[in-house]
Amino acid sequence: MSTILFLVFGLIVGALARLIVPGKDPGGWIVSMVLGVVGSFLGGFLGRALSIYREGEPAGFVMSLLGAVIVVAIYHAIAHRRALA
Repeated sequence: MSTILFLVFGLIVGALARLIVPGKDPGGWIVSMVLGVVGSFLGGFLGRALSIYREGEPAGFVMSLLGAVIVVAIYHAIAHRRALA
């Protein structure tokens, strides 16, 4: 059950990140979920690196969203570069 909740959380965070970052959004809801999950891991890593979270503590919503925004921006840069090539 926790895996399903984590995927739903990733979908929500990924969708919000795609709304925040301007630009064309290639991909559907599965891409949003993957970007949100990866962003959540990145947010947790950044939070531990900045001593916001202790080791083993999950990332909060704000850090997950921040990580997802970074991942979506990178995704847009890669997708835009492939479109030009």
